[in-house]
Amino acid sequence: MKLLDVQLPAFFPDATRGVVRCVDAQDLENCRVPGLVMNSYHLLTKPGASTVKALGGLHALSGWKRPILTDSGGFQVFSLIRENAKFGEIRRNEIVFRPDGKKGGAKIIFSPEKCIQAQFAYGSDVIMCLDYCTHPNDPPEVNRRSVDITIEWARRCKDEYNRLIAASKHKPLIFGIIQGGSELPLRKECAEALIEIGFDGFGFGGWPLDSDGRLCEEILAYTASLMPDHTPKYAMGLGRPEGIVACLKMGYNLFDCVIPTREARHNRLYVWGGDFYEFFYPLDDAHRRDPRPVSDLCDCHCCTNYSRGYLRHLLAIGDSLGQRLATIHNLRFYTMLMERYNQLR
Repeated sequence: MKLLDVQLPAFFPDATRGVVRCVDAQDLENCRVPGLVMNSYHLLTKPGASTVKALGGLHALSGWKRPILTDSGGFQVFSLIRENAKFGEIRRNEIVFRPDGKKGGAKIIFSPEKCIQAQFAYGSDVIMCLDYCTHPNDPPEVNRRSVDITIEWARRCKDEYNRLIAASKHKPLIFGIIQGGSELPLRKECAEALIEIGFDGFGFGGWPLDSDGRLCEEILAYTASLMPDHTPKYAMGLGRPEGIVACLKMGYNLFDCVIPTREARHNRLYVWGGDFYEFFYPLDDAHRRDPRPVSDLCDCHCCTNYSRGYLRHLLAIGDSLGQRLATIHNLRFYTMLMERYNQLR
């Protein structure tokens, strides 16, 4: 199956604010990254949808020529409001967000229509509906409200999408997001309603981990079974290698997460070894004079050109090249993971 010109399954790194931290578009291409995920809400605040449009859209802005999927940003707004109600409220028709936390201060109105309009202005290749996200510990009544609002917002998103594509040459794909928490009947109800509305792909909505950090395998597998097999099945925000492998077996074929780049910035590199993979810690003193690459099984720019000793030196002195090389290595590990899976199928 293909998503635009991307062979699925695929992993898209997070370029939340229009950039994958520490690397540029050429680095990403060299790592064989097939696409990126950017965040509509964060881009709406900085630099702003009108600025992105004036600069030619996200592709021109970032120098990235391959597909860009933009998340709605609803999860980020939801999590902030959930943490502290002073940041706003989720209404039936829209989300009212107060970024400074002051009742009389500036506010951002985030509606389904504005969400779709912003993603069109960005020139996104895949756009996501605005949805009402829940937490694994939320009670049934919260999940009930989440499903009702998610379905209503999905209809409004699709209506706005149809209005915009009728007047534009740009025709991005549009994905719906299945909510329902751990309530199987609600998941089924949400999925059936979204399928009836009609979307090009579907995402797993809600947090995929339980309170102990374990994968919610039952609900993930059930939700995947509700998605049409001829469409992309997107495990949103899920990114540990073992979690990706588990979800591949369930039928998911699109993934994104900040994990590989965040781990690189914290000096944790993924290398093939053991039963699957293990972590390499470049700052360990044992690597001070080590002439070997980080991994003999990796063909990334870091491993083919630099030693463990040099990477350790760069990180020890705080030079930005060290974080760039570490990020390149972790991204290549993830693209190799997807390549290996595609080869074994």
